[in-house]
Amino acid sequence: MTDEYVIVGKIGATYGIKGWLKIVSFTETIPNILDYDPWYLEENQVWKPIEISDAREHGKGVVAKIAGLDTPEQARLFTGKAIAIKRTQLPTLKKNEYYWSDLEGLTVINQTGEVLGRIIYLIATGSNDVLVVKGDKEHAIPYILDEVVTSVDLSKRVMHVNWDLI
Repeated sequence: MTDEYVIVGKIGATYGIKGWLKIVSFTETIPNILDYDPWYLEENQVWKPIEISDAREHGKGVVAKIAGLDTPEQARLFTGKAIAIKRTQLPTLKKNEYYWSDLEGLTVINQTGEVLGRIIYLIATGSNDVLVVKGDKEHAIPYILDEVVTSVDLSKRVMHVNWDLI
């Protein structure tokens, strides 16, 4: 994976008898994954565009039909593959707004200069997002700008937080 691509979902189970697939969306609002075209799938460590011949919301999720896949057996070969888009397809964010993919991997340092670890993933909780930081211990740190998260430097891959080691 390079910084040129961002994973926005993955292919789930087959759906129906005509080669459709369930899509697991990682976008903030599940159907937003349908706003991106093209999608890219990894093949031999290279991201290749795929043609989606049809896609739609289905229940609380999304289903899609990849061009050329006409049977569940053909579609099943794609189950579990990550779906990526080019970073340039993402909307530009305002100042002090970040995509989760940009925050993952940052080194987190507290107010006394102690390295807490690296951000391994984030969790949406409703009230605020939570950073899961793994170092000697695992920390769940609320993502509250200016109060807990005091600075983010993407170029240096560092986040400073007001958080005590426990």
